[in-house]
Amino acid sequence: MKNVIDTPFYREAFQELNYPFGDFYLFDHFIISEIKEDVVFTWEHHAKQVVNDISNLYENDGTDLIYISNRIHNYAVVPSDWLKFFRHNYNLKSYVVVAQVKNSLLERLFMGKKLKTFHDIENAIVWAKAKGCSQDYTQKISA
Repeated sequence: MKNVIDTPFYREAFQELNYPFGDFYLFDHFIISEIKEDVVFTWEHHAKQVVNDISNLYENDGTDLIYISNRIHNYAVVPSDWLKFFRHNYNLKSYVVVAQVKNSLLERLFMGKKLKTFHDIENAIVWAKAKGCSQDYTQKISA
């Protein structure tokens, strides 16, 4: 599996957020996350901070954003924390999982038809760019 830094798309990211638990790459219409090895990703210790930071940068609730989880490392997500994400009124246009193994059954329960899976990051990025959205948020951020 390839890190987004090792793709030609990396230079298109307008911002990179680095946390002790993972890295997030922000593009015009999508976000790529790469959570670090052996992290147990929870709402309170990780996701809440990331969602708040990203919501402020994009100035929306994520409705027009595609979230790509590039699973280059082994880590765990607390399944019940998906409910906290939705209780806080955060939405996504689509949720993409990039992994060698198709293990997204539980996520499909929460995301339904919004969930897409890919085996490599480049195909996921091409798909996300094609899907796009109606507004260019980088103009808001750089203003």
